[in-house]
Amino acid sequence: MSMSEKERISGEQERTDPAAPVLPIINPLTEKPESSKKGAGIHPAVYIAAWIACSSGVILFNKWVLSTAKFDYPIFLTSWHMLFATLMTQLMARSTTLLDSRKKVPMTGRIYLRTIVPIGVMFSLSLICGNQAYLYLSVSFIQMLKATVPIVVLLTSWTLHVSEPSLKTLGNVSLIVVGVIIASIGEIKFVLVGFLFQCGGIIFEAIRLVMVQRLLSGAEFKMDPLVSLYYFAPACALMNGVTAVIVEVPRMTLGDVQRLGFMTLIANAMVAFLLNVSVVLLIGKTSSLVMTLSGVLKDILLVVASMAIFHDPVTPLQAFGYSIALAGLVYYKLGAEKIKEYLAQGQRGWADYGARRPVSRRVVVMGLAVVGLVVCVGGVLGSGLVPAQYDPTPYAKGRLEGLLGKSGAGTGT
Repeated sequence: MSMSEKERISGEQERTDPAAPVLPIINPLTEKPESSKKGAGIHPAVYIAAWIACSSGVILFNKWVLSTAKFDYPIFLTSWHMLFATLMTQLMARSTTLLDSRKKVPMTGRIYLRTIVPIGVMFSLSLICGNQAYLYLSVSFIQMLKATVPIVVLLTSWTLHVSEPSLKTLGNVSLIVVGVIIASIGEIKFVLVGFLFQCGGIIFEAIRLVMVQRLLSGAEFKMDPLVSLYYFAPACALMNGVTAVIVEVPRMTLGDVQRLGFMTLIANAMVAFLLNVSVVLLIGKTSSLVMTLSGVLKDILLVVASMAIFHDPVTPLQAFGYSIALAGLVYYKLGAEKIKEYLAQGQRGWADYGARRPVSRRVVVMGLAVVGLVVCVGGVLGSGLVPAQYDPTPYAKGRLEGLLGKSGAGTGT
């Protein structure tokens, strides 16, 4: 059959007119977007809560192990943490895709010795000094001292010529210094040795952060915290292990470990490792503002938790100083313009919430007031500033027990 005008021509021809309309190949009314296919996902508040829980859990767990349980081997504990992290990251690298980004890092033996090992040394020293401080100081006071980390990082970056000195920036962080000094003056259980250990831990941590900042300034060395742990953990485990063998292992016995419990050690290391995982998830799901505010919230909750769990006294002077330090920290991280912008957004959101749910708003306000009152009263009573004869706690406890006893008797009859 010869060619004719009835012969079909393929529709897959190049378009001669780019401006001509194109028929859609999918129905936009029925096709779901990519995000909806994968589901709405987990709310960022879950990642924030997980990070706060893991971070606070590590600190409180370590304090309990080293102080309450009398396991006086902080270097051994950090060595165990790093060994566990090494094993877990190696296992995850071989069985999951969470560490696949490490393949993009041009890591060689020479680079590892020149960059990773020095950072690992600083990391080890910060962990050793930080855990030693738990033997002498309260969790609340340690958290107050940790508020100075941004200042030490700033000064270290200037010393190592990572950034240019700025008097304006130094003035922005001065509020943190004033607040921490006031909080230190108000500390009742001040121990110089513990204070020096914590200062050493803060200095080593600041040096480590600046070294990491310098390392990650190049595009080829972009690493998330989990990949960083994959590289740093072996070096830290080796250094801490050698230090523990020299300093602590000779006076350790198997009975010390059995008294604490092998399962307790495993649980303690697991919480420390999950902290690194939660950091990766939090960074990927939130912003720098959320990180900053979550850190401030975590510090406040830790102080309250240490008061409730370990009965650490917090004086009104400490609370005042720490409030100044936290305000200075938020100001330094966000800046005046950002704070004004977020405050305006918060006021509009709060007013809108009050218009939609006035009863819930009143409940929230009353709840915050009650919590604030309990914290303040607990801090004043725990500080020892109130004489025993004026302490209302025994009276309130007796009245409560009497009421409960009467109600129990009434229900029994």
